[in-house]
Amino acid sequence: MPSSTSATGRAPLRRAEETSAGGLILDQRSTQASAALIGRRDRHGRLLWSLPKGHVENGETTEQAAVREVREETGLTGSVLGPLGTIDFWFIAGGTRIHKTVHHFLLLRRLGTLSDDDIEVDAVAWVPLVEVADRLAYADERRLLDEVPVVLATTA
Repeated sequence: MPSSTSATGRAPLRRAEETSAGGLILDQRSTQASAALIGRRDRHGRLLWSLPKGHVENGETTEQAAVREVREETGLTGSVLGPLGTIDFWFIAGGTRIHKTVHHFLLLRRLGTLSDDDIEVDAVAWVPLVEVADRLAYADERRLLDEVPVVLATTA
């Protein structure tokens, strides 16, 4: 009978897949635009800026989830211009090894005003697109910015 423990004497971790979506929402269709970023406090109290994102709900496409999550976390309703890319990573939570895939899209603001009413968000801000890379806390999100001019050019 095979053992239910690993070579370390511990039970192997369960594995799970999670899918999220979000994006970068611009106030105008231009490389001179400003983008809405969200800030969340880490466990040390530092405000870390990132792109709005969250779990894809049953029956939603990744594009629909991105629009919903951006609206929930920024107060802005946007339309999807195109994909910026996908980030995937692994982490462990509650004894489960989780593979998370996050689909990011470029959006153009249609309605709404910037708001930090969402309980998951500590701050929101319009940031000039040329300054977004310096503000974002995560390198994998900064890499997505390379696609912004490409999406703008191909959807004009």
